Amino acid sequence: MARDDGDFDRRPDPDALLALSDKESKGKLCVFLGAAPGVGKTYAMLARAQTAKAEGVDVVVGVAETHGRLETQALLNGLETLPRRKCEYRGRIIEEFDIDAALARKPQLILIDELAHTNAPDSRHPKRWQDVEELLDAGIDVWTTLNVQHLESLADVVSRVTGVAVRETVPDRVLQKAADVILVDVTPDELLQRLKDGKVYVPETAKRATQNFFTPRNLTALRELALRRTAERVDDQMVDFLRQGAIEGPWATAERLLVCVGRDAKSEAVVRAGARLATGLNATWIALYVERAGQEERSAEVVRNVDQALRLAERLGAEIERVSGDDLAGEVLRFARRENITQIVLGRSPARPFARLMRRSLTDEILRQSTDIAVHVVVQEDGALQARRAPKLPTLSETWRGVGGAAVSVTITVLVGYVLDRWLGLANPSVIFLLPVVLCAVGLGMWSAIMAAVLSFLACDFFFFNPRYELTISQPQEFLSLLVALVVAVITAMLASKMRNYAQNMRQRSQAMQSLFEFSRKLSTITTLDDILWVSASQIQKAGGVSCVVLLMPEETGLRLAAAWPPVDQMDAGELAAARWALEKAEPAGWRTDTLPNVRFQFRPLTTARGVVAVCGIEPKTPQEPFSAATEGTIAALIEQTAIAIDRSMLVGDSVKAAALEENEKLRTILLSALSHDLRTPLTSITGAVTSLRELGEKLSPEDRKDLLLSIEEEAGRLSRFIANLLDMSRIESGGLSPRSDLVNVADVIRNVLERSRKTFSGKDTSISIAPDLPPIRGDANLLGQVLFNLIDNAHKYGGPTGVIIHARREGADVVITVTDEGPGVKAADLERIFEKFYRSGRVDGRKAGTGLGLSICRGLVKAMGGTIVAQSPAVRRRGTRIIMRFPAASLSKQGVAA
Repeated sequence: MARDDGDFDRRPDPDALLALSDKESKGKLCVFLGAAPGVGKTYAMLARAQTAKAEGVDVVVGVAETHGRLETQALLNGLETLPRRKCEYRGRIIEEFDIDAALARKPQLILIDELAHTNAPDSRHPKRWQDVEELLDAGIDVWTTLNVQHLESLADVVSRVTGVAVRETVPDRVLQKAADVILVDVTPDELLQRLKDGKVYVPETAKRATQNFFTPRNLTALRELALRRTAERVDDQMVDFLRQGAIEGPWATAERLLVCVGRDAKSEAVVRAGARLATGLNATWIALYVERAGQEERSAEVVRNVDQALRLAERLGAEIERVSGDDLAGEVLRFARRENITQIVLGRSPARPFARLMRRSLTDEILRQSTDIAVHVVVQEDGALQARRAPKLPTLSETWRGVGGAAVSVTITVLVGYVLDRWLGLANPSVIFLLPVVLCAVGLGMWSAIMAAVLSFLACDFFFFNPRYELTISQPQEFLSLLVALVVAVITAMLASKMRNYAQNMRQRSQAMQSLFEFSRKLSTITTLDDILWVSASQIQKAGGVSCVVLLMPEETGLRLAAAWPPVDQMDAGELAAARWALEKAEPAGWRTDTLPNVRFQFRPLTTARGVVAVCGIEPKTPQEPFSAATEGTIAALIEQTAIAIDRSMLVGDSVKAAALEENEKLRTILLSALSHDLRTPLTSITGAVTSLRELGEKLSPEDRKDLLLSIEEEAGRLSRFIANLLDMSRIESGGLSPRSDLVNVADVIRNVLERSRKTFSGKDTSISIAPDLPPIRGDANLLGQVLFNLIDNAHKYGGPTGVIIHARREGADVVITVTDEGPGVKAADLERIFEKFYRSGRVDGRKAGTGLGLSICRGLVKAMGGTIVAQSPAVRRRGTRIIMRFPAASLSKQGVAA
């Protein structure tokens, strides 16, 4: 069946379906939106909650602010209310919403009034809307209330309309993600009547409110904003439904906005204007800051303004980008074309007549060069902000240093000029005065260089032009020459100052690159996780001038402090809570974040392909100031490198574990193979002998019955030795072997083992040679006898038809016992490996013999008694193998005590 291309084109939007799936996995948010306080948002929410409870919904009241209204208070009857968390703030006890109690209770639906509320400083989140987001992530439905003036993008508009600054705001994305927005609306006249009746505030407060905020003009404007925002939300929902259902319609062209963030406080108004425009166009947007070379580190105010504007843009849903360059307009347009920007939003540049004589403003330059991108210029009406746009003047110390440097350099130039004029007769002395201008520009900055240019102009006229020692000029061409020299000096000062800024910027970038290079080089030689963490902590501290801690989450214990520089003994409960949040939520927490912002550290997750592997905490030197762009970039790069190094270390550990598992699997296979053979062979012989005796019984001759019984005895003994070996190996590996420490007569043990071996290995020759002066040793006679018997068994098994020789002698303070055969011997590469578990190198009758446990058990028993055991091959006439054991001889005093 052919597929219609039209049907394919009308398929549901995958992004819309993915967004729908993500919403279904979380709780649903319902916002009761109003134009102003007193319209009845809380009343409407509680009334609907009573209906939901009657329908069987598990409803809990988290926060409900009734403000003493009896009709609202009555709606709380019958609804479960969570107890609030009490905390101290500015010397008094206040009650706050307890998010931990809500998460523990985990109702189906929870009511939380006043979404824009600011929490107490010791709360996990500074804002109540962040508590709501955590509840939604936990799968709990939330109903909440909000006034339209608290929307972040409308805060400046409301301030201009009403004249009242809005301090508590909620990001627009919270309202955009709401499943339902219910508009609670009354007319301005009705609301004013409610104020007069005392249904909103107490009489004194209501009277002041009607004179300031609650005026018909303000209420009408706020009502319009609420209606418009609700209509936009309904339109967004309709678009989502159409996309999810693959319903055709006239879709709007995708818009993409770029909001330019400047260096002053006006940028926040530009960001809000860009957010409102992006919301109206349903467009994605980017907040861009272009860093001018060499200027960011010198102005803390600029760093603070830029940080606040970018953080505001991030809260409003923008992507954050930073670029660097001296041509600001060129950088903005290059970024815009690279990111497929359709509209640019920026603030109006201030009117600076002198500066505009030298160059165009940023706004004018972007308007001139932007031929294919629409440009929106935001006009700021607040005169106070305009005043703050004045250029930053040098401090008093910088002024005195600049003036002093200019005066000293010009004075020295005058003296040098006198000498040169006397010897050479300078035709144009103004040339040499470019030298102090350049020196001041490079060393002290542009202001000092301009001061040097002015002083050079005056000094050249006073000391070198006729009439000398007077500030007058006799010839017009001399005045023109001085004027040209002054202009050249000022231009030279500006260019030299710019080059100085470039040099500073390049030096900072070079230091950052050198730091990253050194860090990468150190990490390349480190494989252990602890070393990586300590090197990372010290490098981040050195590069950023901050205190750094790294925390890990081991498998069995809680979050632990793995590395810190400077050293930190322990962390308090709040810091651990912020670190745990960063680890679990994969987002920053602590200082200058939305989670536990009063914590001194800012914790950032170290994320790799396997998830968050660790948390890095950074404590700034000055908590009041944000990081500069350069410092932030360096720290971010180092943290990313640390995450990669940790991931690499974990991969190495995983590979080692995989190799160990593979080796264990190999050993398991060998053990099963050995067990299947070494258990089945004697059992088969025993079963066959028993069957013959049972079935043939009386028909067998006495000799045959004797042979069968002997075979049963031998095979049972073989089976018993094999099981004993397995038990001994298990005892050795588990540490359960505790040998005795008695005086052992080595000669007696050897003779007893010889008698046992002659019975067991009949037909095999075993001889002994014992030195007459052989002293006793400290150990366990039974274990030593077992070792010797295993060695004899191994020698007969692999040594061929030749005999076995046991020799015991004294060498210095040791007793040496050797077991030697004259078989084919062992390869030099296998002399150590033959003591490993399950290793079998020899062959008996064309097949591998034994389980490979005998020599491994011997080594374990010998070590347990304090001795050593090694193999030597060849042993005799370039053949055979010799096993050498050494034990410390017992001292005479110990012998006497034992006797």
